[in-house]
Amino acid sequence: MNYEKKSLYFATFNLLIPDNMIIGVPKEIKNNENRVGMTPSGVAELVKRGHTVYVQHTAGVNSGFADEDYEKAGAQILPTIEETYAAAEMIVKVKEPIAPEYRLIRRGQVVFTYFHFAADRELTMAMIESGGVCLAYETVELPDRSLPLLIPMSEVAGRMAVQEGARFLERPNGGKGVLLGGVPGVKPAKVLILGGGVVGSNAAQMAAGMGADVTIADINLARLRYLSETLPKNVKTLYASEVRLKKELPDVDLVIGSVLIPGDKTPHLITREMLKMMQPGTVLVDVAIDQGGCFETSHPTTHSEPTYTVDGIIHYAVANIPGAVPNTSTLALTNATLPYTIALAGKGWKQACKDNPALAAGLNIAEGKVVYKAVADVFGLPYEPADL
Repeated sequence: MNYEKKSLYFATFNLLIPDNMIIGVPKEIKNNENRVGMTPSGVAELVKRGHTVYVQHTAGVNSGFADEDYEKAGAQILPTIEETYAAAEMIVKVKEPIAPEYRLIRRGQVVFTYFHFAADRELTMAMIESGGVCLAYETVELPDRSLPLLIPMSEVAGRMAVQEGARFLERPNGGKGVLLGGVPGVKPAKVLILGGGVVGSNAAQMAAGMGADVTIADINLARLRYLSETLPKNVKTLYASEVRLKKELPDVDLVIGSVLIPGDKTPHLITREMLKMMQPGTVLVDVAIDQGGCFETSHPTTHSEPTYTVDGIIHYAVANIPGAVPNTSTLALTNATLPYTIALAGKGWKQACKDNPALAAGLNIAEGKVVYKAVADVFGLPYEPADL
């Protein structure tokens, strides 16, 4: 069946079955992104509800899921990313579309993924032009202000930030040559964590478990009290004023930046001038790089080239840290996203968002309009509340 006939078939098939949603799961093409947007078990849940799922050939291989696993779950395999986008009414993926994907997204097509628009003007303008409906995992927000689709990847990223920081503290990787937990008679490394949210608390647990001397800083006193009560006793809390942070920097070994303002650009808590206060070989891990980064000298890196050095300070700013452990990450992500995917497939995006305010908060761009205020404000674009 040629491409044009196949697209017509898909459109006709969808008209014949009104309650059927056609969902596409493309292979991620961002550098070293090994995760996939849905597990075979997630596919099975959609198929048993009458939906059609197309998975691009080898999309799940790097996460440990073969094409045969998806076929057994009821998916159909398509050979190319172009066919997967063309077939689907809704795309479910992991990372934001990159330039080769922009032209594949069409008006009214739902794209459900991590977008992080505030850090990427080009992506924002491309999605406005596409006319697609962009639902961002990272801004789906429950009444208690928690971010259910960001939490699982934040848990992974927080724990991995410590692993990666410890690795680059090793002398062969340019670091100070400091063992995170020390040994009897030798002090452990000093770790400073900026932000006491999910990333920060998971990083603190991991660093404390490895025996480091850990300080976690935030400006929310209620959160600091909670962390003080629940984290291990080798974790200290600190109110994150600029003066206090500067006092910590001269003898710190590893700084993990985990500050998040949902949907907005992250503020710079460590300036270039402050790098001079740190010893050469100190490691900065910027988990907030997806939202612009919380170190002034940060820019995105990749798993293939994860670090660079500024003024003797090692910067690790990989924008998809959980992509290094794709099996764990894909399972955790599908566990969180699947109920929302099922709602979108069963009701359509407008009704699903009407019924669930948390999901409605995930709407960032819809059919050419910016409907998330923080994104509009960052780029000075017109803001229009979503018309559901």
